[in-house]
Amino acid sequence: MSETAAEWLERVAQALGVAPPDPAEREALLELAGVAARTSERIAAPLSCWLVGRAGLDPAAALGLVRRLAETGRTETGRTEAGSVESGAPEADGTT
Repeated sequence: MSETAAEWLERVAQALGVAPPDPAEREALLELAGVAARTSERIAAPLSCWLVGRAGLDPAAALGLVRRLAETGRTETGRTEAGSVESGAPEADGTT
């Protein structure tokens, strides 16, 4: 028999040395994945969640950002006038 999602997440989190997502974080990440999948290709869902983790963003804050991006379409980048990402996370080239 396969594990439940909660059991799997607990085991993966333990192996990574982090806490598993709490119910609110799980809900935000699932909603974020849904927005990504509906706005783009389905493959964008898990990869968007990965980006959230890589950026170190709170899932609820990331959900707000993703919703804004989905509402504004492809022209919105989430950047401020100064060119930094709204979250303050570093760019791929190491700039902020």
